[in-house]
Amino acid sequence: MTKYEIQDRASNKAFAKISMLKIEIDQLSYDIKHKLTGPITMNELELLLSSTEKELQVWQYITESIEKSNKE
Repeated sequence: MTKYEIQDRASNKAFAKISMLKIEIDQLSYDIKHKLTGPITMNELELLLSSTEKELQVWQYITESIEKSNKE
């Protein structure tokens, strides 16, 4: 596999992960708004949302780094 192919695959995976995290954040926000906690507490649900938002920031940074390295 060439360096370009690896970078392209890494970029695709990072963008896919970001898309899934955004969907998860939307669902968690909906669950919090409508108090749909299931088997966990509201506090735990809010912590889950917070950690998912942080993970999204990390993946956005990773994607930005990949995109910058693709330009070099």
